Amino acid sequence: MMSRQAFLCSLGSLYLSLLFVFLLMDVYARPANNSALKEKAADSKDENEILPPDHLNGVKMEMDGHLNKEFHQEVFLGKEMEEFEEDSEPRKNRKKLMAIFSKVDINNDKKIGAKEMQRWIMEKTDEHFQEAVEENKMHFRAVDPDGDGHVSWDEYKIKFLASKGFNEKEIAEKIRNNEELKIDEETQEVLDNLKDRWYQADNPPPDMLLNEEEFLSFLHPEHSRGMLKFMVKEIIRDLDQDGDKKLTLSEFISLPVGTVENQQAQDIDDDWVKDRRKEFEEVIDANHDGIVTMEELEEYMDPMNEYNALNEAKQMIAVADENQNHHLELEEILKYSEYFTGSKLMDYARNVHEEF
Repeated sequence: MMSRQAFLCSLGSLYLSLLFVFLLMDVYARPANNSALKEKAADSKDENEILPPDHLNGVKMEMDGHLNKEFHQEVFLGKEMEEFEEDSEPRKNRKKLMAIFSKVDINNDKKIGAKEMQRWIMEKTDEHFQEAVEENKMHFRAVDPDGDGHVSWDEYKIKFLASKGFNEKEIAEKIRNNEELKIDEETQEVLDNLKDRWYQADNPPPDMLLNEEEFLSFLHPEHSRGMLKFMVKEIIRDLDQDGDKKLTLSEFISLPVGTVENQQAQDIDDDWVKDRRKEFEEVIDANHDGIVTMEELEEYMDPMNEYNALNEAKQMIAVADENQNHHLELEEILKYSEYFTGSKLMDYARNVHEEF
């Protein structure tokens, strides 16, 4: 019986195709119900990152329409997320978390309010933005061999096909001579979709040449309002079953019968559906009419939307606010550390007093 992973791969969308490309290049891909693992081998990162990544740090939804399970950690920890490893000593992680608490608590009243958390979320999201900008500079140089400050579609296509195992010199010569390229159907489909995306990133007047800023929009659509709209269209195209360019709850959470193999897989899917239902009803569907429009999804996806950041701050506080004072104390954050950092800190109450 077909597994859900097999089902998802069968959707044939651009971004799932790119995910398959990652697998072929021996890059870790996330399971269907989890966010992408972002650990990549250092010696292959440049090559892999010429592809638009499926996972965008600080964005609430993956490019293939799945919820970003690490979102809360990304907007709470920023670049420090890498420091909270599962095998790290709890005592070290407590100290890191206490230091973060002090930074968020800008008025030093020993508790964090919604406005303080909103400010911190915006700051950490911008941190991810700046990180993407710096990485883009390196990736742009890798695909701009002549250093003229522009990358043509043909230059990019050569690098892309080289990353797929084609001989770079042979491909370049065939493209120069307008010779036919013998490319498998799947690779050609990915190329066609990438070309559409290239067009979208190419600011007027269109010339099929991308400068560094346009290339950033190509790789990271969250940096461009126009590309953000394009990403939303792609997600809706993948999930919209009746072609009305809107999403109903059933479309957003649908899992065809027979896509799970056993009870354990069914339990995982039940959790997946529960998470998506909650996000649809409580967050994405802003006017609660049971329909998500492109405009609603675009606002939801926009990582620099201050209103969304405030709502996210309130939601994050509500998760750990045990005394219901609409603020977070240090003890509450330590107790719910797994939600904020992905790291579970044992004996938090005893140890926090030891630290003081």
